[in-house]
Amino acid sequence: MPRISAIHVLIERVIAVEPMETFPHLTVCPYCDSVYRRRELKAGEEARCIRCSNILYRATPINPERWLALTLTAAVAGVTANAYPVIIVGFHGVQNAITLWGAAIALAHGPTFPLAAVIVLLLIVVPFLQIVLLGWLLFFALQGRRAPGFIRCMRIHLSLRPWSMMEVGMLGFLVAGIKLDGFLQVTPGPGCWAMSLLMLLLIVLSRQDMHVLWEYPDYTPPGKGAHRE
Repeated sequence: MPRISAIHVLIERVIAVEPMETFPHLTVCPYCDSVYRRRELKAGEEARCIRCSNILYRATPINPERWLALTLTAAVAGVTANAYPVIIVGFHGVQNAITLWGAAIALAHGPTFPLAAVIVLLLIVVPFLQIVLLGWLLFFALQGRRAPGFIRCMRIHLSLRPWSMMEVGMLGFLVAGIKLDGFLQVTPGPGCWAMSLLMLLLIVLSRQDMHVLWEYPDYTPPGKGAHRE
């Protein structure tokens, strides 16, 4: 049972060392907890667990500079999606612009309040936190260091991934626009195109291998030595 032995060795090492020490040369399957030694992958390759066949990690096709550029682009798209109308509805010359915040406020009254809270959480708050945390990590990665609070930021970022549902929000607005188009004039606003771009960027960013960020040394504040006691 080489896999079980590897787990026992890893547990003993974790107990014997400081709690914050990491092992970047190892990877653990998030589904069955099998431990493997990482190896470098070529572009387009992916590593799978032998036991459960789930994806362990993929090759990272872009460097941190381009990764950060995509993150900043996602931030601009997110601000645009929240500031500009997603759908513009017209009726006999009278137009009404619907934004993400406007839709949430309209649903915040009465029994639809939980739906408004879901819109704010999944379409606004979670994507914003993802972008901010990733930008924070990548900013220090460009300097060749881990960001302050690196482990906590990584945990929060990874836990937020399943809750980012921009594609569900886009589908909802498209369905609403199609239904209203039968008797009203419905046109997509700038926020709709920004949401589409943000959705694609979040998908691209979520497919990147975050493990490369663990390979950088710990952040050392200016004026302090690089050695840890």
